[in-house]
Amino acid sequence: MITLEQLSTHIASGQLFETAAKNFLEAYHLTLPNSWQRAALQELWDEKQLTEINDRFYKTLSFGTGGLRGRTIGKYVTRAERGTPNELDRPEHACLGSNAMNDANVERAARGLCRYLKKIFRKHPSPSLVIAHDTRHFSRDFAQLVAQVATNEGINAWLFAEDRSTPQLSFTIRYLNAQAGVMITASHNPPYDNGFKAYFDDGAQLVEPHASAIIHEVNQIQATGELEPRYGATIQMLNPETDKAYLRALRTLVLDQETLETQASNLKIVYTPLHGTGAHAIVPTLKKYKIKPLLVRKQLSADGRFPTVASPNPENSEALTLAIKKAQKDKADIVIATDPDCDRMGVAIRNSQDDYELITGNQIGSILAYYRTTTLFQQGILTSQNATHACLIKTFVTTELQTAIAKKFGLKLVNTLTGFKYIGEKLRDYEQQLVEQGFNEKHYRSYSEEEKRNAHLKKGCYFVFGGEESYGYSGGDYVRDKDANAAALMFVEAAAHARSQNQTLLEYLDQIYSELGFFYEKLGQFLLEGAEGAVKIQGILKSFEQNPSKNYLGHAVVEKMNFAKENLVDVDGKPIPKELMLLFKLDNGAQIIVRGSGTEPKIKFYLSAHQLPPDRKSFTPETLLQAKQHVQQFIIQLWDAVQEDVHIRLQSLATNP
Repeated sequence: MITLEQLSTHIASGQLFETAAKNFLEAYHLTLPNSWQRAALQELWDEKQLTEINDRFYKTLSFGTGGLRGRTIGKYVTRAERGTPNELDRPEHACLGSNAMNDANVERAARGLCRYLKKIFRKHPSPSLVIAHDTRHFSRDFAQLVAQVATNEGINAWLFAEDRSTPQLSFTIRYLNAQAGVMITASHNPPYDNGFKAYFDDGAQLVEPHASAIIHEVNQIQATGELEPRYGATIQMLNPETDKAYLRALRTLVLDQETLETQASNLKIVYTPLHGTGAHAIVPTLKKYKIKPLLVRKQLSADGRFPTVASPNPENSEALTLAIKKAQKDKADIVIATDPDCDRMGVAIRNSQDDYELITGNQIGSILAYYRTTTLFQQGILTSQNATHACLIKTFVTTELQTAIAKKFGLKLVNTLTGFKYIGEKLRDYEQQLVEQGFNEKHYRSYSEEEKRNAHLKKGCYFVFGGEESYGYSGGDYVRDKDANAAALMFVEAAAHARSQNQTLLEYLDQIYSELGFFYEKLGQFLLEGAEGAVKIQGILKSFEQNPSKNYLGHAVVEKMNFAKENLVDVDGKPIPKELMLLFKLDNGAQIIVRGSGTEPKIKFYLSAHQLPPDRKSFTPETLLQAKQHVQQFIIQLWDAVQEDVHIRLQSLATNP
């Protein structure tokens, strides 16, 4: 029997956090003596896995505005948790811990969400919840658990029969007129993580006031394990028609079908889902337009280990290694990769030296924003008269090149906080604007995309394109989250257009730079894991907030913004939610944005700089090359300076905790 007295020595020495010891001991005494849970906790203590106990128990995994995300497999896996591994060598049980992603925390989250739904939709005769999951360890188990909890709370559950993407969940909530949705995924995180993402009835992730209200509900709940259906609630498996409906919606994004079909067939495209959900929609969608992607067979399997990559993140070049090897062998033009829940897309493009060049999320988004805007103008859908009723939406940390694109064409440019939920919120606002002007809200979702577009261009704000630098993009409001299925189709169409102009997409991007200026960005980040890392992240953020640097590389900081304290509004006059994000602008136009990641144990630094063409003329090839070299070198040096600044602050925290 483990007692507080046994733990106290380690608390006094600082090896155990007091909160970790309290939560660990509470969990220990709540388990049955002969259970696997008791055996796992006993082993952690017997083996003196104090750091593991800290990481698992220093807090209760909090339900944030995006839901839950945490480890399902500990750094140290106990024998009881390993149990009988499955065919993918996954432990039998998710790791125990108040700060872990396990059955107890999933139940709490699901129960809190359902209880809020019953309050908000108390007059609804049959409220329902759509549940999807990716290919991660325990994803199917958690999805089924959520469905059971929902029916125990009297909420009907719609459950996909197998893994499906996050954007398809968002679409299906709207398609079925459900009241909410849950996606079991940790997106592009490492294999040991999983998560619970909550969506509201518009198909977007939770925003205020619902987010805080649901967090309050979750915080009142203890897991009970009660799963029997009540009040006639049922679990229904979704049929193939929902897949077909989503694929039909994807096809509405195509702007120039003739060019897509005639030119894309001349392109060789390698695609990999990185062991995730992407092949379900991307492969049949491309084939619909006579495009047969070359598939990375080793990465088609739904495998939560992600065995062929260090991390299933298409932002990282390493994740595209196998795809690029295949592209080199087959002399492909483009490589496309999507993350496990298929909401992010990364690409590599063959350049003039037959090497494959990875482009950033900022560059991908800018290509798509420019192509879609120019095409809509060429088709006469957008005009100088109605352009003010159209918009591009991006996050503050996303490239200002998209601001320049919006300005060139007279579109409204909307900046939001980081997170696609805020882009989804703007789409809901614009839908509501139409309703306030007499558009029928009840039938909005049943109108065609063309009908909705025409209505927005007359009375509202038509969504041309939206994206964020972290490889997330959307081109239509039928889905309210980033969509890599859609992004793949839009990107291939843009490539087909470039081919019709005898260009590669790299040359097309240079054309944009030549006209609007060279914009360059870098994401720098520090990974600080575990309980100690969380303390360091908060310490660094507080240090930058209270004692910001006055200059970098001899350039003075001329403007500061603290999104947690200032009363800011967006372009529509709507207040921007307060969040700890710090922006520092230098006297040469460069800027640094600092924030803590909402989904990973990281502190992130978004660096950006640009150079405009001289005298408002276009760059020549020579002057563009010079601008690229100058701006890129400056960003490299700026990141070195920021890293040095962070290390000094970390040293200060160590000596003055």
